[in-house]
Amino acid sequence: MPTKNPVAIITGASRGLGLATAETLSNTGWRLVLNARGGAALATAAQRLPGTIAIPGDITDPDHRARLVAAAEELGGATLLVNNAGALGPSPLPTLANHPLDAFRDVLETNVIALLGLTQLALPTLRSRSGAILNITSDAAVVAYEGWGGYGSSKAAVEQLSRVLAVEESGVRVWWADPGDLRTQMHQDAFPGEDISDRPLPRTVTPAILKLLATNPESGRVRLPDFL
Repeated sequence: MPTKNPVAIITGASRGLGLATAETLSNTGWRLVLNARGGAALATAAQRLPGTIAIPGDITDPDHRARLVAAAEELGGATLLVNNAGALGPSPLPTLANHPLDAFRDVLETNVIALLGLTQLALPTLRSRSGAILNITSDAAVVAYEGWGGYGSSKAAVEQLSRVLAVEESGVRVWWADPGDLRTQMHQDAFPGEDISDRPLPRTVTPAILKLLATNPESGRVRLPDFL
């Protein structure tokens, strides 16, 4: 990994793990291109982070994905792509027997198809810089939890996509990272009305991301709490 002001694209960066990752990378000299659907929250976050371009929008929009990559090129080209943006689906979480198919399509569009679309656009520059892709996954991709069939199957698709990409793109590191249960809005939406204050804050696992970038291990699956 280049050490002098490298550039990262981070999706879903207005809150939760995306925001914590942006803050951590910014504090270590990274220049950032940030995406989120919530424009006001994204602008507020970006104001605190020097060398940052904030572009609100939906990553399911191909034109928006192209704008993110073009903005990174203006900064010198991305060395890192963090595919963090994701959709949970209906809340409370429905069983698969009752999961609305339109909502399932939306989850797949955001979590899988848009992720691959952005990755495809970023890959030429990532190849040229021996860069890395960090796809945020979940234990719901590998463990069967009641109610998590929609979201979990989308993350299972992300994991297999990541495995194949790691084989096909030998010059780019591809990591798929399970952050563990964190105190985020998405996690709260998964458990409406429940107290999730016992979950750790997202910033507790971002040092593991710095360690990934510093040690540059082979492509593979990482559970961030175990990589600290």
